[in-house]
Amino acid sequence: MTAAAVREVLLAEPRGFCAGVDRAIEIVERALAKFGTPVYVRHEIVHNRHVVEGLRARGAVFVEDLAEVPPGAVLVFSAHGVSRAVQQEAQRRGFRIFDATCPLVTKVHVEVAKLRREGYEFILIGHAGHPEVEGTMGQVDDGIHLVQTLDDVAHVRPSQTERLAVVTQTTLSVDDTAEILAALRARFPGLREPKQQDICYATQNRQDAVKALARQVDVVVVVGSPSSSNTNRLRELAERLGVPAYMVEDASQLRDEWFAQAPRVGVTAGASAPEALVQGVVQRLKGLGATAVRRMAGPVETMRFPLPKGLKGMAGQARGMP
Repeated sequence: MTAAAVREVLLAEPRGFCAGVDRAIEIVERALAKFGTPVYVRHEIVHNRHVVEGLRARGAVFVEDLAEVPPGAVLVFSAHGVSRAVQQEAQRRGFRIFDATCPLVTKVHVEVAKLRREGYEFILIGHAGHPEVEGTMGQVDDGIHLVQTLDDVAHVRPSQTERLAVVTQTTLSVDDTAEILAALRARFPGLREPKQQDICYATQNRQDAVKALARQVDVVVVVGSPSSSNTNRLRELAERLGVPAYMVEDASQLRDEWFAQAPRVGVTAGASAPEALVQGVVQRLKGLGATAVRRMAGPVETMRFPLPKGLKGMAGQARGMP
């Protein structure tokens, strides 16, 4: 077969932007509209190069160090959340602050702070160096232990186990996390778990959609950025299910040879990838011979998160492409 063997494209449902990402981008857009340029953003607002470059072109300035932000400037915290130390420094410097932290991440932060005051220590399941993990660990001064893999479970050493709780990064593999949680329960029978899992609904939905998609296609294309945790988990999941999977930031990164023996191609997107990038991939696949595009059945996400005070009541812009 050749690349022209592509006959059908199946689109995962749901895919792409989640409510937290949509809200974060809208916060930056509204801050730019209300206060003008520049608006400073601590870390990439979401992990997608196209989104970041689009906002940068409109006057957003992305920084890692708050020393780069002039006094009195408008500052937005990214969707991944920040530590208490960053929050306190921003307040000391007198910035006008808008917090775009995903409310589902904030839920984890609030739980950690509350239980730490009650004497709990924590095991945090997550990826070292990810800004969400750094923000969650930074909610307390001590007493939080990072576990990244199943092997780490045997080596974690809390100072006590009477009051021990577990929390997770919101964008992890659902299956991998369940395996780690089972091992933690076996080692620490009194472990306190969240009333609802910390892995967010959008991460769960997108992984479930890939499981359904992988059963019906010859190859999976995942649209998103390499720095995006939830996007990487989608690619890994498809591969674990025995389907070749490739992650691309946009259609320009597609390679014809991936589809030489793939009459049915599945396409999905991480939670920070605009739908316009997905459609660009679809158009490229049509150029490789696809004559049918079918959307799979899946849950319809209607979740919306409120905007911060000071940005409500303004006309928002439609998202989908920066």
